[in-house]
Amino acid sequence: MGEVLGKVLVVDDDEVIRQLITVNLHLEGFEVTTATDGQDCLDQVLDVMPDVITLDVMMPRLDGWTTAQQLRSGEATSHIKLLLITARAQDDDKRRGRSIGVDAYLTKPFDPAELIQVVRELAGR
Repeated sequence: MGEVLGKVLVVDDDEVIRQLITVNLHLEGFEVTTATDGQDCLDQVLDVMPDVITLDVMMPRLDGWTTAQQLRSGEATSHIKLLLITARAQDDDKRRGRSIGVDAYLTKPFDPAELIQVVRELAGR
């Protein structure tokens, strides 16, 4: 087992996508924790203290936008890099994300190599 490249919290209500992201990041050397929606993410984030959070936008209970806003407004979580993974990356969405402070976007379906590259950049690796 090599050096851990960083911690990633993967947040998606779709189990298949959660697994896909987890496996790809894990193989690359990241320590991965998962959450099933935004509320689950907020419940875990202080225990995990990830370097990067991948956030789906459309989720039950708490969507990606609201989750991102809450993470950005929290003193202990405002520095965490946020990667929004969404089926809808329109210009409006990107503007909204920038205003919240989202660091990067990936559009579903995404290329696993691109996912790894973006997470590596965000984690500063």
